[in-house]
Amino acid sequence: MAGRPEGGVKAHKRFVLVVVAILTVFFTAPSHAFELAPFKDHLFAYPRILQQSEGGDYRVVDYQEMRDINGRDAVPERRVQGRYVSTEIRRLQRDLAIRTSAGNIRHFAVGATENARVITVYLHGQGGNRHQGVNDFTFGGNFNRIKNLMGRNGGLYLSPDFSDFAERGEREISALVAYYAARSPRAPIFIACGSMGGALCWRLARSEPFAGRLGGLLLLGSFWDDSFLNSPAFHNRVPVFFGHGSHDSVFPVEKQEAFFRAIGEKAPGYPARFVRFETGTHGTPIRMTDWRDTLNWMLSRRP
Repeated sequence: MAGRPEGGVKAHKRFVLVVVAILTVFFTAPSHAFELAPFKDHLFAYPRILQQSEGGDYRVVDYQEMRDINGRDAVPERRVQGRYVSTEIRRLQRDLAIRTSAGNIRHFAVGATENARVITVYLHGQGGNRHQGVNDFTFGGNFNRIKNLMGRNGGLYLSPDFSDFAERGEREISALVAYYAARSPRAPIFIACGSMGGALCWRLARSEPFAGRLGGLLLLGSFWDDSFLNSPAFHNRVPVFFGHGSHDSVFPVEKQEAFFRAIGEKAPGYPARFVRFETGTHGTPIRMTDWRDTLNWMLSRRP
């Protein structure tokens, strides 16, 4: 019986090896290979980096009020210049209420309410409400940017009302996230907490079932919580981002920096980042944090 020519056998083997290699890459590629596509990156990228250490995980960013507020806003702290925003995203924005075991929860939803690729939730601080996180023109247009980043990338952005920063608020946010997580079972969940909203970030990190879905925590001008170092989220190595103004008079930057370093001391190589906005105040991180840079880093490092 005639055999296959030697050259043909070798070619066939090479073909099989190539196919196996491709399939291996396809089926073993990490789910977090997904990245958010750019949106106005040249306008929202960090200004000059004054200092960095710890492999770039600690950065000091040049912040100047005259440039970053007066030079960016048409009406300082009230309305950003038009080039920083795209209000077309409003067509994907809904003001909703859902009935849950924790009660009725009012919230804005922007983007894909089912089969979302990623979910980002913003939790306001003391005196805020759900409207803060969808205001297109305040905080230098940075909320408009996260809305666009989610809506344009098949994601979902949520900005809810909640009763308090304690147990009841935790139940409400847990119920809200569970509702949407069930409709987007593959989506990592990122929780961004402004100021006192950080109390809910840390509470959710301690929740065993919730921590398993977390893709990352963003503390924006917020505070520290030593209990995080023994939380399920910490043990799962959920990425944490700290954005803080060096002149924050509410939560001293030195204490937040010390907590950031404590994380690395307890778990070397832990995915934590700190961006210090030099001369920035309490609200500066909400205005200046680069959402795309931060979320893409978390997507690359999440459990």
